[in-house]
Parts: sequence; structure tokens; C-alpha cells
Amino acid sequence: MLARPSSLRRSGLLACAVTLALSLAACTDDADPDPGPGTSPTKTSKPTEKSRKVTFGAYGTDEEVAAFQSVVDSFNASSTTRQVTLKSWPDHESALEDVLAGNAPDAFLTSRIDLGQLVGAKALQPVSLLLDERGVDFGDRFSRDAVDAFAMDDELQCMAYSVSPMVIYYNTDLVDFDKMERRELDVPTADDEGVRDRWTLAEFEAAARFASRRGDTRGVWIDPTLQGLAPFIYSGDGQVFDDDREPTSLAFSDDNTREALDQTLRVLRDSTITPTNAQLARATPVQLFKRGELAMIAGFRNLVPQLRDAEDLDFDVLPMPIIDSRATVGDINGLCISADSEVVNDAADFIAYAVSDAAIATVAATGYIVPANTQVAASEEFLATDDEPANSAVFNASIRYMVVPPFIDQRVELVEAVTPLLERLVTAPGILDLELTTEQIDQASQPILSPEETESPTEDPSESPTE
Repeated sequence: MLARPSSLRRSGLLACAVTLALSLAACTDDADPDPGPGTSPTKTSKPTEKSRKVTFGAYGTDEEVAAFQSVVDSFNASSTTRQVTLKSWPDHESALEDVLAGNAPDAFLTSRIDLGQLVGAKALQPVSLLLDERGVDFGDRFSRDAVDAFAMDDELQCMAYSVSPMVIYYNTDLVDFDKMERRELDVPTADDEGVRDRWTLAEFEAAARFASRRGDTRGVWIDPTLQGLAPFIYSGDGQVFDDDREPTSLAFSDDNTREALDQTLRVLRDSTITPTNAQLARATPVQLFKRGELAMIAGFRNLVPQLRDAEDLDFDVLPMPIIDSRATVGDINGLCISADSEVVNDAADFIAYAVSDAAIATVAATGYIVPANTQVAASEEFLATDDEPANSAVFNASIRYMVVPPFIDQRVELVEAVTPLLERLVTAPGILDLELTTEQIDQASQPILSPEETESPTEDPSESPTE
């Protein structure tokens, strides 16, 4: 789920609090061990044999989990006093369920969208002072936007690990910008090195039409979901929610949002450039893209490995198209320490190692993540200049334009409530009543986002009481 664009800039305020906490830590190394009133001391590991065993939880594909295992193995090889054991889940939902049920590993990977629930459940040990004591550089070596996203209640709750903005993947055979330029079609401007790093909605549409000019090939598919439509809404200066921090409704009936949708849907509802129902019935959009039947899809970094493995597919990436200003969405992952851990210092040692250049480069080399560690994100391990996509730097450049989502505990329920209406918005044939449909989308969201304001009264106030 997503917040308004200003939420990312506001996170800078939280960063100030984190910076202050770190500064205080640097000044108290020789202070009295009594932390004084109003201050919680940092937990320390119990000096027992049992306390030297640390569990680390991570989720992802088999390849991602294998990469995390290699990080664990490297850490264990360097220590004779503690050993880390890896626990894995298939996805962050499974991880969250386990942690909230009281089965948290000592250290674990989490998605930023789960941070509100974890903090509310008091499931985390803040990492600010722990990592500062271990020399972790929160400055230029890590994405400030990613670090800020895990600041809450004046503490850095988890350490930013990876960040993945939504971008456009395109088939370079079907979308041939050089050929389009020779035909005097709208194309994104290339810099002196031939890199195209931004484009407009009009250029995006031109690419879709160019790719759809022959046979059954279609130009573009954008998922009819909140996440799929949000970058276009934000780029058109609209908003997805009515409030940055505590939304009570979606804001699809906002004038700016409707205008952004009106421009976007002229492309996404065009049946001549989008997949047919028959195509979508036999294959997913990603499968169509891999087969060369679809020229462009929106996606995240985790698509890269399977696209690299696809036969006869040449692809690259561009940022999300611009209506008025640059915007995208995405997810940020962090490494956390359980509030119930009895080996907090050992867990902090492992996290400090896991975010180091050498360790995170191991995972980045799989192609699944964009490292929050800016040194590794600028390295060959991530950019992989001899492999596709050639323009991986687009992921790094797009981070600053990401909109950080608000915390919504009922996001699954929200998705279920509004997705049928979003599908109608994007894919229903015939003439679209944009005003009515956007109002219906907002109304469907309100019982979930503000149930106390939308509960049906037990008695109709318009009726006079019976004598």
C-alpha cells in the first residue's frame, strides 16, 4: 500500500532523531553504567554457552535463501565463539506471522510494510546504538531514504538491507528506440553515452504502439492494482490515500488523481496495445513478456534472474513514465533484532556483518535485490555491466523518487475490497464512467480504513420512534 509523495521527505525528520541518538551514543562510551531515568539500557548477551547460538530468519526464493546461507556460512567461519543458524520462510507474510506469534529468530529480515505491526507488538529491539557501537556507517554508505524508512518512535528499528523501486522492463527487440527515432516517433532522450534514463507518458505510449504494430504482439501491461496504478497517480500529482500517516479512505475521487488516471487509462484501456483476454487466459503478463509476446511490463528487481534465464529474450529497464513529475513505488527490506532475543549483541554482530560490502555483495550478485549499501549498489556485483539489464543504474536512480507507504494492518482486506473495481477501471470494455468508478473505489476502502466511521447504525435516525 502506498502513501503520498510527501511522506518520503517527511521521513527526514525521523532521520534527525536517529542521528541524535547516534551522536549521544558516541559521547557516552565512558559514562556511568547507570543510564539514568527515562533511558533504556542496551540489552547484553548472557555469557553462557547457549547464548552463543544465534538464529537468523530470511525469506525469498530458493536462490535468495541460498545466498543468505552463504552469508551465514562466512560469518560462522570467522567465529569460534558463536554460530548462526538460518531459518527461512517463503515470503514476508509467513515471516511476519511467525514473529508476531512469538517465534521470532534472534535476527530476521522484514519488509518495511510490516514495521508498524512489529513496533506495535513490541517485537523489536532497536538497532541504532547497537550498530553504531559496531562502526556501521549510516552516512553515505547506505541509502538515506532506505534507512529513514525504518526510523520510528525516535529509533532506528531495523537496519535497511535492500530496496526495490518499480521500473519498466522492456523488450529491446520490440521497442527499438533507434528505429523509432529514425521514423521521427517520440522517444526518450539519450545522454552522451546513449543511456535513456527518463521518459514521458507520451513516449511510453509511442513505444507501446510501435511494439504492437505487427501480429499478436502487444505493447504494454500494467497490473490493475493499487501498486500498479500508484506511480502514475503520484506522477500526475494525485494521491492514493487521503492522509500520509493515518489514511481513512483511498483518494481516487480527488481531482488531481482523476486527471492522472484519465491520462493513464487512455493508454492502459486501449485494446490495440494491451494483451487480449485470450492471451491473459493462457499466460501471465510475465510469461508473455518472456515469450516475446508483450513488449513492456512494470516490475521490481526480483524479476531479473528469471528474465535472464528466458530464451531469446533481450531486455532492459527504464524508470516509470512521467506525467508531471518523477515518481515510483517499491519495497524496502531491513534486518531486525527480536525484542525477546537473549543474544542481542551476537545478533547485532551478525547484522553488522550482513550489511558489510563483502556480505551484501554475495546476495546482490544473485540479481534479486538492490542493495541499500550504496557502495555495493554502485559496484559490478550489482550493476553486472556484461549482463542484462544493461541499465541497472535505473534502479539506484529511482530510489529517491519512491513513495514510502503508510502502515496499514488490513492491507490484504483492502486489496480484496478494491481490486475488482480497479480491474473494472482498467480492463472493462466499453465507455468508462471515471467519476462513478473512482467514487466507488473510495467508498469500498472506507469500511476497512475507518471502520468506526462507517459502521451502520443500529437504528435509522431518519425514522421517527414508534409511539
